Amino acid sequence: MTKKSSDHLIFKYWQENMKNKNIVFIAKSLDGYIADKNGGLEWLHSIPNPDNIDMGYTDMINRIDAVLLGRITFEVICGFDIDWPYNKPVFVLSTTLKKVPVKLIGKVEFINGSIKEIVKTLNEKGFHKLYIDGGTTINSFLEEDLIDEMILTTIPILLGGGIPLFKDFSKPLEFEHIKSEVFLDAIVQDTFCRKK
Repeated sequence: MTKKSSDHLIFKYWQENMKNKNIVFIAKSLDGYIADKNGGLEWLHSIPNPDNIDMGYTDMINRIDAVLLGRITFEVICGFDIDWPYNKPVFVLSTTLKKVPVKLIGKVEFINGSIKEIVKTLNEKGFHKLYIDGGTTINSFLEEDLIDEMILTTIPILLGGGIPLFKDFSKPLEFEHIKSEVFLDAIVQDTFCRKK
């Protein structure tokens, strides 16, 4: 057995048996941005996807207990002309939002406090595997070393500026590369596991 296949088996065991886990699943440009200079996301569709391949999104959602969104990401999703895209409980990090939109009552709850307090509260409520989304929120979790897995999908486009996925951290965080997949002969998805 090669070291890579051995590492993959260890990751699979860890993935299936770790009680508490925080996962990032996000797309970025080649130059590391999650939104363009105007905050736009149209570039995410720069590679045609006529069969609507979800690139592992459904598999990831099936592994989690709840979604934790940043306020800006929540507001962006609410601005899309689509049905609510989540079938799991959604918690939105916000100190300013007070009233859940009528159509999302029972689907969304606002939550605030320190990142560690929020995670502890959600774990105590039975939400042990969390999907973390939103640039600021992801970076806040990384700063607290609370991201266990990252699934990063790279769209082959250089935006030349915008909202970066990663900001500065107070200390290095080492991740192990677990696997790469290619979708639509153009989009590369890498899975990383936090080394602790």
